[in-house]
Amino acid sequence: MEFNLDDMSKAKIVQLILDKKTEEALFKLSKYYSIQPPQIVVGTIKGKRRTVYAVYVQRESKIYCINSDIFYNPFIVLHEFYHHLRTHAGIHRGSEKHANQYAKDFINSYNRVNFSE
Repeated sequence: MEFNLDDMSKAKIVQLILDKKTEEALFKLSKYYSIQPPQIVVGTIKGKRRTVYAVYVQRESKIYCINSDIFYNPFIVLHEFYHHLRTHAGIHRGSEKHANQYAKDFINSYNRVNFSE
């Protein structure tokens, strides 16, 4: 499976999340990887309420964000999407380190493209 989107594509995904179009961003990413998009909601999971900002629940294919600020945070959303991708695309590099790197790659691309110019 190819994990390489170009900088512009990654930057557009980040911009969608910043523009409060998180579901659209996840839909586009899922389409690219040919998987079903995860649901994303504001809410918490029992036992995780104080320890995390967001969590991906595999059995539900759902990302839970603790509040609306997190729902629109590209780093956290992309980190959790990586867990969804790993689960549904058969990718076995599912550590927190790899999820962080996946999200950082998108943020770095966004910074390189710099839409403000």
